[in-house]
Amino acid sequence: MWFQETEGAKFWMQVLNDLKQRGVRDILICCVDGLGGFPEAIEAIFPKTTVQTCLVHLIRSSLKYVPRREREQVARDLKPIYTAKDADQAQAELEAFDEEVGAAVPGHHQGWLDAWEYVIPFLAFPDEVRRVIYTTNAIEALNRQLRKAIKTKGSFPNEDAARKLVYLALQNAVPQWTRTRDWTKALLAFRSTSETASPTMQTDRHKLTLSE
Repeated sequence: MWFQETEGAKFWMQVLNDLKQRGVRDILICCVDGLGGFPEAIEAIFPKTTVQTCLVHLIRSSLKYVPRREREQVARDLKPIYTAKDADQAQAELEAFDEEVGAAVPGHHQGWLDAWEYVIPFLAFPDEVRRVIYTTNAIEALNRQLRKAIKTKGSFPNEDAARKLVYLALQNAVPQWTRTRDWTKALLAFRSTSETASPTMQTDRHKLTLSE
């Protein structure tokens, strides 16, 4: 558990280096929500990691300036992009969306293009894996429970007091946030993918093993 007033590349490098020194040898996939410097830090410390941006955050960003009455339709129009069969089709769908409704979503096209290298990695995986790695909603749900516990306390006399409360909140939250829908199917797909992955997605000396 790390305490820091601000987030940035330097902080994330410190966290990831700490994990590496404690024995983490590799990370298969890391889904992030657009935190500044985080993808670059991951790629620097664990260069074989597939970094995927959270599609839910990206969609919300796209809908930010869309009139409320039009958001449902625009959200449907965005779906073909992130449900495409591969990266080429996704890019074609993005261009088609921009031509049809781009004017209603200021900056949308550029926003997706800026994050494109972190948008498309999950498209290389089967649907069972895509459903697990396309969003950070699981950790967001955990964060909501932590914020709820912290708000009821107000202020803390010192860092150690805050650490104890967060630890207890984590223990209470575990049963809710560790459940993953259709995890058995996803697990089998992960194993199958790891066996047929390209060299950049395989570990050096050991086969990827996963467990619940």
